[in-house]
Amino acid sequence: MTAKPSTTVANLRDLGGTPLPGGRTVRSGLLFRAGALDRLDLDTDPVMAALGLRTVIDLRSDAERADHPDRIPDGVRLLVRDVLADKISESRMPAAAQLKDLLADPVVAEEHLGDGKAHALFGSVYRSFVSTGSAHAAYRTLLTEAADPQAGPLLFHCTAGKDRTGWGATVLLSLLGADDDTLMAEYLSVNPAVKAAFAPMIEGFTAAGGDPDIALALIGVFPSYLEAGLDELYLRFGSMERYVREGLKVPDETVEALRARFTV
Repeated sequence: MTAKPSTTVANLRDLGGTPLPGGRTVRSGLLFRAGALDRLDLDTDPVMAALGLRTVIDLRSDAERADHPDRIPDGVRLLVRDVLADKISESRMPAAAQLKDLLADPVVAEEHLGDGKAHALFGSVYRSFVSTGSAHAAYRTLLTEAADPQAGPLLFHCTAGKDRTGWGATVLLSLLGADDDTLMAEYLSVNPAVKAAFAPMIEGFTAAGGDPDIALALIGVFPSYLEAGLDELYLRFGSMERYVREGLKVPDETVEALRARFTV
């Protein structure tokens, strides 16, 4: 569910309040997702100051962190886990990590991303969340830390807070029992915030003659992106539980601790 708007962190969401079967919900105030924290300023942002964060997990690449390093409050532990470290090529990199480059030239964008290529790119990225060792290590850390009472409140993020972060939220909420409709609703819920954050870039690209569908494919999220990752998960592992147990190497006791900690 959405948190109160932050003035310095884009796309902040509290996973608390997400509905679960049987009238249960996810406990609020403990598990947050967001975009990058490179503009975080607790002095001018009472919403972020009030979260009382203990742990931040940064899912971005070395290049992203170098260009826009997180601003981490004193006393907050930062864990860096690059989901894409094992990506086969730069083409597997989520577009939010290199939007300026991808949208700088409409002709180049059309050549590389037109005619459905952008959607295909994201499909391959989401499948890599399921298949690569670096992604397994990153999401193992997310689940393990979330299950630890000493680590929370916890915030995890990437650049825009939509793809790598969206997959992490999907795994967490699925383990807590959220149904398919709820998982998709949470996944798609970031679109307004992400499009608002990147509106100037979209406008500049389209004003230069770029195809707005390409810009939206890069900046937004679509059901087909998440479905590509889930299809890969079911193909390789058969279920979310087996993906977590055998792919991420997260023991059943950790999953039970997650459920006990976050279900109310």
